[in-house]
Amino acid sequence: MLLQDRVVLVTGATQGLGAGIARAAAREGALVVVSGRDAERGEAVAAGLRADGASAHFVRADVADPAQARDAVAQTVARHGRIDGLVNAAGSTARGTLLDTTPELFDAHVAVNLRGPFFTMQAAVADMVSRGAPGSIVNIISIDSHGGQSFLSPYVAAKAGLVGLTKNAAHAHRWDRVRVNGLNIGWTATDGEHRTQGAGTADDPDGSVWLERAASSVPMGRLGDVDEIADLVVLLLSDRSGVVTGSVIDWDQTVVGGLGLAPGDVPRST
Repeated sequence: MLLQDRVVLVTGATQGLGAGIARAAAREGALVVVSGRDAERGEAVAAGLRADGASAHFVRADVADPAQARDAVAQTVARHGRIDGLVNAAGSTARGTLLDTTPELFDAHVAVNLRGPFFTMQAAVADMVSRGAPGSIVNIISIDSHGGQSFLSPYVAAKAGLVGLTKNAAHAHRWDRVRVNGLNIGWTATDGEHRTQGAGTADDPDGSVWLERAASSVPMGRLGDVDEIADLVVLLLSDRSGVVTGSVIDWDQTVVGGLGLAPGDVPRST
């Protein structure tokens, strides 16, 4: 298995993509630490992994607080004696434009989407370096880090910062054999996206309405899948990704910089 006996901490793992990554890491033999703010959901995720035969436990942490972000790593090391892999999947997508974003909303985005990963990485890399051991970190970023939608201004700012941090940390610690990579995730059918798009309402009780509408609007006829992303994260955590570090992969069906035409459109002459 790709992560046999590796100690892997996943933030934001109480639901959605983070939980999917925790499940994928457990299937590949990792000793998984599930972390997030919601203790009830987090304990349920960890219990589900244990029921499937994996080693898993929950650590409550709100990464918006640097002390809690570092403590999630500290508790991982205290329990297992080390940390081998870290996935920063915690995130916030609260809406805000350039004109209506308050300082409080801006700071909240930076706290979760940039500062939190900074301090979990700081603590994890410190453990790896102190032991002279290799390690791997994967940051869940966003395709919006390239510019994004107008209603996600503070989110874009923080995620673009995480791109830079990913590359900086990879460069700084390549000689320590600590690899740091990131994924720019596109539109994906996560638990959070279901809520954002109105699933569970009278008009769309099971989420099928918005999913069908969304699927018809994208080239591949479907949104991204949590389990597919989780498999790629596991690959990046594992030795099978070789020496790759400092890479930020666009995981999406949008080609950044492309000037595409919708089906049936006629190209303009130049």
